[in-house]
Amino acid sequence: MKHGLKLLFITALMVAGPVLSAQDMKFGHINSSHLLRIMPEREEAQRKLEREARSLGEELEKLQVEYNRMLQNYIEAQDTLTNVVRQLRERELRDYQTRIQEFQAGAQEDLQMREMELIQPIFEKIEKAIAEVARDRGYIYVFDIDANAILYFSDDSEDILPYVREKLGL
Repeated sequence: MKHGLKLLFITALMVAGPVLSAQDMKFGHINSSHLLRIMPEREEAQRKLEREARSLGEELEKLQVEYNRMLQNYIEAQDTLTNVVRQLRERELRDYQTRIQEFQAGAQEDLQMREMELIQPIFEKIEKAIAEVARDRGYIYVFDIDANAILYFSDDSEDILPYVREKLGL
């Protein structure tokens, strides 16, 4: 009988244990894009990116001015050009136009890569602060409501943005 009561008690603890601990689980959520927008480092990264974009834009403008000059010279002289020279100039114009398009594509790719380089340390800082707040406040999950993957969250889920802002000194 004593053995049966012990077994019943242990079984009850094993069944009740997960139920009790499930009630202790804390869930939180945050809007990471909002947090990113208020980070002072983001403004500096944005200024750097804009300077680099302006520089690339100036270079592109030089290429386009040169192309327009070449095109204007061709148009003015095309009636006097021999067939072989006309074909040569047309090929030069097409090649130059291709160079401009390749430059545009490369510049856009460079800017995207640079943006990631500048933003990545800020994301890492945010992730670290979120992890620290989650550990300190006992959350087992923190969902990013900006990720559009959360279809529903209860009022029992706590917005941890104020705590992360405090952790980051914002």
